[in-house]
Amino acid sequence: MKKPVTIKEIAKKLDLSFSTVSRALHAHPSISLATQQRVKQMASEMGYEPNQTAIFFQKGKTFTIGVILPELAEAFFAVAMSAIEDIAYKRNYTILLAQSHDDEEREKLLVEKLKTHRIDGLLVSVAKNTSNFEHFEQLKKYRIPTVFFDRIPPLKNIHYVACNIENGSIEAVNFLLKRGHRNIGLINGPTSLLASGQRKEGYIKALQKNRLKFDPSLVVNCDLTEEGTTAALEILLNHKRKPTAIVTFNDYVSAFAVKHSLQKGVKVNEDIEFVSFANAPITDYMAFPPLASVEQFPAIQGQKAIDTLLDLIANKEEEEEQAFYKTVIEAELIERTKG
Repeated sequence: MKKPVTIKEIAKKLDLSFSTVSRALHAHPSISLATQQRVKQMASEMGYEPNQTAIFFQKGKTFTIGVILPELAEAFFAVAMSAIEDIAYKRNYTILLAQSHDDEEREKLLVEKLKTHRIDGLLVSVAKNTSNFEHFEQLKKYRIPTVFFDRIPPLKNIHYVACNIENGSIEAVNFLLKRGHRNIGLINGPTSLLASGQRKEGYIKALQKNRLKFDPSLVVNCDLTEEGTTAALEILLNHKRKPTAIVTFNDYVSAFAVKHSLQKGVKVNEDIEFVSFANAPITDYMAFPPLASVEQFPAIQGQKAIDTLLDLIANKEEEEEQAFYKTVIEAELIERTKG
């Protein structure tokens, strides 16, 4: 391979000093425009490329951002990631993307690896099984700003962007109450996820506001897999107060629940109705989509998350005086039926 052209070689070719060529390449005002043009032309002819490592060292940045997502295959995270990349590209930042696959140990390893790559900042949506968040706390020692989005850890003093899940849950339950349902179940996510608690809180508030008693046994947590969803649905189908409607953690859980309901001979949308979260494209291809789904605006969450992170990176020197960014986006229930 041909060795990269150096500033010294350009200087020798033009019979100029190293410092003059270096300043000319950086358009320093002490160098005349004629000399700058002469140096840049020679650099172009010789195929000179700037040493990015030296530039990064000089500016104290690598212009690289790490992103850790649970599953890029999920439509929500794919949309959020697209929005993140668009803004990063416009701001001349490179993205290092990694997937935790909802595994805590993998997430810890990814944080460590991204740290060694000297990222300027990190965007994270935490794994559903993560219960210890010390690996994120460690980043503060290295002054690597971190912004969480969508799946937020239950920590104080963090920057985050999230959707108002509690209000979304209230809207979902109210929608079913207006359709005449009184026995409403909830297939929730893992208790380790903050969003699971928010869904439950909204569910309870909607029932109580409508003077209905909250029955804890109608709320079943699952691990969001098809097997976990099936087990949760079985509990509700065999409940003494068998629900006529169920709110599910997301559209994937809804799809799993509908599939199993049909296999059990349950008439979906007659014996039982479903409402969900995420408003994912998958629902357009379901024979029995949820009657309504809570839109969580992944593109907006992604945009606000990276905007926040870039702001933190730009103002790194004043970070001790900065307040913590806590951005909450209002959810919106998207109805698929007017019946």
